[in-house]
Amino acid sequence: MIPITTFAGKKVAVFGLGGSGLVSASALLAGGADVVGFDDNEESVANANAAGIPTADLRRADLSRIAALVLAPGVPLTHPAPHWIVRLAQQASVPVIGDIELFCRERAQVAPGSPFVAITGTNGKSTTTALVAHLAASAGMDAQMGGNIGTAILSLAPPRASLIQPSRVHVIECSSYQIDLAPSLDPSVGVLINLSEDHLDRHGTMEHYAAVKERLIAAVPREGTAIVGVDDEWCQEIAGRMELAGKRVVRVSVRRRLRSGLYVERQRVMRGGDTVADIAGVGSLRGLHNAQNAACATAAALALGIEPATIQKGLRSFPGLAHRMEEVGRRGTVLFVNDSKATNADSAAQALACFNDIFWIAGGKPKTGGIESLRKFFPRIRKAYLIGEAAKEFAATLNGEVAYETDGTLDRALAAAARDAEAYASPEPVVLLSPACASFDQYRNFEVRGDAFRDLVRALPGVDTGHS
Repeated sequence: MIPITTFAGKKVAVFGLGGSGLVSASALLAGGADVVGFDDNEESVANANAAGIPTADLRRADLSRIAALVLAPGVPLTHPAPHWIVRLAQQASVPVIGDIELFCRERAQVAPGSPFVAITGTNGKSTTTALVAHLAASAGMDAQMGGNIGTAILSLAPPRASLIQPSRVHVIECSSYQIDLAPSLDPSVGVLINLSEDHLDRHGTMEHYAAVKERLIAAVPREGTAIVGVDDEWCQEIAGRMELAGKRVVRVSVRRRLRSGLYVERQRVMRGGDTVADIAGVGSLRGLHNAQNAACATAAALALGIEPATIQKGLRSFPGLAHRMEEVGRRGTVLFVNDSKATNADSAAQALACFNDIFWIAGGKPKTGGIESLRKFFPRIRKAYLIGEAAKEFAATLNGEVAYETDGTLDRALAAAARDAEAYASPEPVVLLSPACASFDQYRNFEVRGDAFRDLVRALPGVDTGHS
């Protein structure tokens, strides 16, 4: 845990007592703050009390005595309307901040300049964050990974002076919600992978959403490095503004050669015509989207002073993330891939684009648009195995174009897909779970669905999981 000493002796309110909120309250208490927590959920308040965190109904509190309100990132700050606790804090002129801000203030006090990589973007944040941390660890650094990727930042080891060996680096995934709550954000390396329309229910407009993401790059100090993927217009404009502001900007592209920066060509990460790293054959980094993630992570690793040979070794040993094109086993020539994170058609498209001879398990709780947008990938699909509520709708779309069967449940679908894939004459038939649907009709979340698929695959006779 990182004790937050910057609020020692001051009263701090923490609203939102889920995972990160509980850690924030505990870190503030450990640093000597006078903490009061609250949540709209009574069970969360009870859990906080059981954990030794003082609570009180903040609707009846005197907020003028509060030095700061630490808000969980899931609580609306601006759109569709500020949460009631935000309005009360604003009326009392109380700063509203988040756990990333607490980290930044503590870092500035106890270890200014310690390595800190902050990563954002619409897509690819988690993979890039995990890959940067893996590359840093491969180079012998003490890589502390957290943030939006699932581990609360304040539960990590504290920042420390960069002169101490091995060097400790914090590699933090930042959502737009977290950036909105971190006015002191100042990473030594900032990464903006890409931007596309997302989370407009929380930001109102694409312009506001992009402006929030830009803050992470704008916050990089002049001696730091701002890494920007420039394959969309929003990021290209941001990179230009940062250069005009005097930032050290490293541009990244997977679509064109760059005179300055990194680009991907024939599965190689290039700089000035020279190969920095080769991702050909790295199963965990298949596809154009992962090439972008790998190039951005390579740029971050270079900014941390990691040598290209070490980066190459780290790329080849990267295991990938669970439920994101996760290779969970192989039986003979058949590869089994868990892409349960693909909860919509756009996400499923990334996996379908990576393989030929696909035996596709799809379905669940359908989303608007179904799988109409995936028609261009139908020639890659040898057969589909439909599960969940979406089975009838998906069957109508596939009818006459892709062979399919309706299996209803994941266990029956996997058994059928494995049987058919083994009988198919191909160098590498792929049984792919990429549902293009939410999981809530049959599973609590996509992680539980992916875990179930992994367990079912590993229970098949003769499956080799040693490569996974």
